[in-house]
Amino acid sequence: MRTRSVPLPWLEPGEEFPAASQAWGPGSDAPGLLAAGGSLDVDSLCRAYGHGIFPWFSTGQPILWWSPDPRMVLKVDQFRLHRSLRKTLQKFISTDGCEIRFDSAFDDVISACANSPREGQDGTWIVPPMVQAYGELHRAGHAHSVETWINGRLVGGLYCMALGRAVFGESMFARMTDASKIALAALVAFCRHQGITLIDCQQNTQHLASLGAHEITRVDFLRHIAAAQAQPGPRWQFDPLYWRELMMSPAEST
Repeated sequence: MRTRSVPLPWLEPGEEFPAASQAWGPGSDAPGLLAAGGSLDVDSLCRAYGHGIFPWFSTGQPILWWSPDPRMVLKVDQFRLHRSLRKTLQKFISTDGCEIRFDSAFDDVISACANSPREGQDGTWIVPPMVQAYGELHRAGHAHSVETWINGRLVGGLYCMALGRAVFGESMFARMTDASKIALAALVAFCRHQGITLIDCQQNTQHLASLGAHEITRVDFLRHIAAAQAQPGPRWQFDPLYWRELMMSPAEST
């Protein structure tokens, strides 16, 4: 039973979002839940992300909007390049037919992510309306895919949202061991090269924590994205030279 008495706001399409600080907090049955309703059009999603809010709901539910506190983030200079992953990257980088592509197969990436439940979940939150909405975001230039390719086959990847230099990670998938980690490492290398300091991870998971992600307060997160989205966005294209941003740094011992 919910222990917070404040009712959940219902949004009409195009209506402004409540302040993120109004999200349900500890002691409620859904910490971070802010509002329901509204729509998943490009403008609404851009406004939501710009204020630290994201949609997350399952089949049969209305659109639910969230802004958790604390917020899980990955500071790119704190990415943990474990020794095993470093070896995997060295082999990937030096092998013909292995490459990173951006935005060449966005629809395939999000479809694969929809079939790969988040850690600790049985089903998917990437329901058909979300697939359609993020496809529209991609075509509008706000959503991007980072893809791991081996011998012409898409074996892993991730997709993210970007506003200026604010980057919001969404979901990953892998069809081969470490293929999603390779994509994340490529995104980290790209961000380091472009002066992007932080990737939003939304929620705390053991997997993300093992790669160096940690929680910060919502206030600090909102302060960061306010400054980052005001900066001009980078050109979303991967250059193999970006691997130097990672491979020149020492590997973790484990």
